Amino acid sequence: MHAELTLDLKRTAFLIIDLQEDQRSDPLCVAADLDKVLDRSATLLRAARENGVPVFHAAFVRDFNLRPPRPFEPLAEDGGPAFSRSGSPLVAICHEVAPIDGEVVLYKNDASAFEEGSLQQRLEALGIEWLVIAGVWTEACIAASVRDAMAGGFRVVIVKDACTSGTAAMHQTGILNLANRLYGGAIADTARTETLFKGGSASVWRNSRPVPFRFTLEDASALYAGL
Repeated sequence: MHAELTLDLKRTAFLIIDLQEDQRSDPLCVAADLDKVLDRSATLLRAARENGVPVFHAAFVRDFNLRPPRPFEPLAEDGGPAFSRSGSPLVAICHEVAPIDGEVVLYKNDASAFEEGSLQQRLEALGIEWLVIAGVWTEACIAASVRDAMAGGFRVVIVKDACTSGTAAMHQTGILNLANRLYGGAIADTARTETLFKGGSASVWRNSRPVPFRFTLEDASALYAGL
């Protein structure tokens, strides 16, 4: 269902997840429609900064010195991380959404932005209720971060068109799977989220019951468009 939402900007934060150079150029990481997602995320980043919304950046940087290889983790031929390797220039955050002084950058060794260990406490210290999320990949790092945010007591707004995955189908079904259990949160597009960041009210999709979308491959795109 759709309902009007207004955010208390003093209790809202913006989290951008894994918009890094490897998403443009590493064949293992290339994300679909990344240029559009970067442009939309940059729009939201400007709105957040202009209206005093705290900004957090998460970056996946695999460092075996900090987190040894996990069972069954894919490895490169030299035994190092298969992608997003510490020290590679490709782990840099894309210039379109690069952090500025005062914005927190969280370097993580797993999917969730909460893996690094300090995000929960940082958000609590700011009195955050709503966490707005954009980035990649929808069914992986976005999904893990959303679930940890909810477990930590935060309401989540997923900006559906400022997220992406390996393909449009992966992204759309990822959003629908998240929507099915997005209790207390909301899904919006960039335009509506920008309105929220400016203190306005917007009609957003809210979950009103468990598993509202028993989608199929045939109707997933239409259901996604209706969110």
